[in-house]
Amino acid sequence: MKIEKGAVAGTLESCDCMVTIEPGSGKVELELDSIVMNKYGKQIEKTVLETLHRLEVEDALIRVVDKGALDCTIKARVECAVYRSVGQKKNLPWGGVIRQ
Repeated sequence: MKIEKGAVAGTLESCDCMVTIEPGSGKVELELDSIVMNKYGKQIEKTVLETLHRLEVEDALIRVVDKGALDCTIKARVECAVYRSVGQKKNLPWGGVIRQ
């Protein structure tokens, strides 16, 4: 999927995360800020990048501000931000694309 415009999904509430995505500069760049960075930073990064890979996003700047979200929440927020950025509003394959 080609990211067409900036989009946001999620909140800054406890146990959630805010994901912002916008067109990139030729590759996927991830900026991550998490209250649990020392313990779970690598896992959060892996979850975000795997979700983008499954959605076939190869060029994007993605920012994640995590407040202790579970992996399933992170996946859902990334997926939602991507779909919003490409303007897809109908026939959304929620969860179908990102299943392992």
